[in-house]
Amino acid sequence: MDFKGLLEQTWKIFTDFLPAMLISTLGLIGISVVSMGILAPVATAGYMQSLLLAIRDNRKPEIGDLFSQMRLFLPLLGFGILVFIALMIGFLFLVLPGIILALALSFFCLYMLPLMTDQEMGLIDALKESSRMAMEEPITEHIVVVALFIGITAIGQSFVVGTLFTQPFATLFILLVYELKTGNKPVPQPAQTPPTAPPPPPPQQG
Repeated sequence: MDFKGLLEQTWKIFTDFLPAMLISTLGLIGISVVSMGILAPVATAGYMQSLLLAIRDNRKPEIGDLFSQMRLFLPLLGFGILVFIALMIGFLFLVLPGIILALALSFFCLYMLPLMTDQEMGLIDALKESSRMAMEEPITEHIVVVALFIGITAIGQSFVVGTLFTQPFATLFILLVYELKTGNKPVPQPAQTPPTAPPPPPPQQG
């Protein structure tokens, strides 16, 4: 996987739609805060589908896209509650199990939301397919993808307005990887030097 090419593609799409993405990201944060997290999962699903359409169709993200996946409200709310409880138990009793669970969720559930919005899979099927995609060889590539996603997101959370920029960038990166893994876009390959032509045969002497 050409990570340099993926990051370059991410940057191009990010800059092409920067104002719209900042507004959508601000809307996502606002909805999550005002609803006390209740609408956060379904709004994030709409957010990801909106950015996926920006990648595929060159379509500008709109604030209304955040509410485009309301059919997923109940399954995502239930999943979010279960994850929250599991993480709280892990961090409350022993910190290490909580960290391991958080990393496992990042590893296996990375493609769950786009599978549910793009391919209209149910929650369980999306979890299974996302896990299968995560375990595709070479697994080291997926580990790098997860590490980049967590790293970019963490950088944004380290200062006040950083999330407005790093959230759409990290999401675009994950969606580009999703496109490659599902076969919707050709895998970007590093530029290769064309093969050198063989030297001409020596002239024959008479």
